[in-house]
Amino acid sequence: MAKVKEICEKEIAPIIQNMGYELLEVTYQKYADGMNLVFTIDSDNGITIDDCEKVTKAIDPILDELNPTNDQPYILSVSSPGIDRPIKTDRDFKRNMEKEIEITLFKKIDGVKKFDGILKSFNEEEVTIESQGKSITLKRDQIAHIQPIIKF
Repeated sequence: MAKVKEICEKEIAPIIQNMGYELLEVTYQKYADGMNLVFTIDSDNGITIDDCEKVTKAIDPILDELNPTNDQPYILSVSSPGIDRPIKTDRDFKRNMEKEIEITLFKKIDGVKKFDGILKSFNEEEVTIESQGKSITLKRDQIAHIQPIIKF
């Protein structure tokens, strides 16, 4: 299964990038309806259904030629990451600067495992938030999950 993902990332990512989108993730896994090959895309302007359809039409014939699943049937999907997707890449961090986020740690620090606050800075090693008037810096290798806090 990893081979399918790797082939798709290597061969399809440049096509998606040339169309003006970023390929965030490729997953190939079994769901109730069979094997699913899912491409998650994004852009600075967000993603619409029309964008997903456009990318699907562009990559479908290329995937037929590549045959990454060795003739095993699959359902092709192109989707947006959603507004509550985890913050993983530098681009995700930049997009969420000065916004409220939630950080969950692998292990508690001083009895606390979850932190909420405004994202103030980040680098390869640390993430800093402002919470209740205090600056909190956490090591990235301690962080299990980061996601935006969505308020309606």
